[in-house]
Amino acid sequence: MEYWILFGTFVFLLFIGTPIAFCLGVASFATVVYLDLPPVVIFQRLNSGVSVFALMAIPFFIYAGELMVRGDIARRLVALAGSMVGHFKGGLGQVNILTSVMFGGISGSAAADTSAIGGIMIGQMEKRGYDVDYAVAVTVTSSMISLMLPPSHNLIIYSISAGGKLSIADLFTAGIIPGFILACSLMVAAWIMARRRDYPTEPFEGWNMVGRLFINALPGLVLVAIIFGGVRSGIFTASESSCIAVVYALFATFIAYRTLSWEAFVGATIGAVRTTAMVLLVIGCAAGFGWLLAYLRIPATLVEFMQGISDNPIIVLLLINITLLVLGTFMDMSPLIVITTPIFLPVAMAFGVDPVHFGIILILNLGIGLCTPPVGTVLFVGCAVGKISIWQVMRSIGPFYAAAVFTLLLVTFIPALSLWLPALFR
Repeated sequence: MEYWILFGTFVFLLFIGTPIAFCLGVASFATVVYLDLPPVVIFQRLNSGVSVFALMAIPFFIYAGELMVRGDIARRLVALAGSMVGHFKGGLGQVNILTSVMFGGISGSAAADTSAIGGIMIGQMEKRGYDVDYAVAVTVTSSMISLMLPPSHNLIIYSISAGGKLSIADLFTAGIIPGFILACSLMVAAWIMARRRDYPTEPFEGWNMVGRLFINALPGLVLVAIIFGGVRSGIFTASESSCIAVVYALFATFIAYRTLSWEAFVGATIGAVRTTAMVLLVIGCAAGFGWLLAYLRIPATLVEFMQGISDNPIIVLLLINITLLVLGTFMDMSPLIVITTPIFLPVAMAFGVDPVHFGIILILNLGIGLCTPPVGTVLFVGCAVGKISIWQVMRSIGPFYAAAVFTLLLVTFIPALSLWLPALFR
């Protein structure tokens, strides 16, 4: 009965439009009352869930990303990417994807990537003869790349949800190769669609122009090296690197580029505070929900159920992937990481999957969900920027879904793609 109360209350509240944090908190509280446990345990778990030092990295990385978004960094990265790949077939689509690779390493946020790059690229692509549904589809799906690259705050949330014992440096490193594979897969899909629709190419202005634009964009790109190099080498922790990222973002936008106005600074600060408050409230409520999952032995029961279906790790991983893809279409990413990690990580580890490898599988799965209706947050942002409906985007997004799922299967069944680079650096 307690299972029905926990999940039934959660699903009912979610169905009627209750914010996800309250869905988790109320469902947990109702279950504790039914089990005749002290209700204060939920508030204790909420407090302990957010009282984790490693979580300090999240608000600062979010703040650094907001400063970079509002400090005109995206436009410089678009110009650099255009000089490098604009001469390919459907050049602006390729530019969009390559910019996401560079900007994702700065913002670490799919929504920030979509709003910043989409605000620049979608209008330009439409003027150059590209269909707006294609432009939005490229922008939305390429934003998944930012989830895989440092400083992805979703990887930090996964580390905390997995017990706080996983190395954030290993997770940052593990996402690099899958992130580049995803970018290449999306570029192939964009090229195929560009040939089918006969989209134009951009003139190649020479390597001298590439060099000049690279130097112009270098202050923004250095942030990636500071974050990844510092954390990976052990010079500072992820939390310390996030503070350094904010200081450097202020330097790059306010002093080096001189593009950050006072209004933009205030807007970035308020935006970071709002996003941080939302994320931490979800993490706190999900901590109580996760404690109940462990108390009710739901992960252990799921392991036994999966073993009853098959003892083949390939089959089990396929089932987990399908489940996560479905869940990702109905819920936002951060709460899903906190909810599903305590459930599926023990199952994956029982079948011999490394927790770092599983983290990349989880993030890529839920990233696809962000671009999938009915509740694809990033898809909504892209459609709002492009001023078209979701169903119009669906006409063009199929090949990009195929590229993302292809990458997911490669990452799932070739663990070395995620584990080789962390082992090499370690």
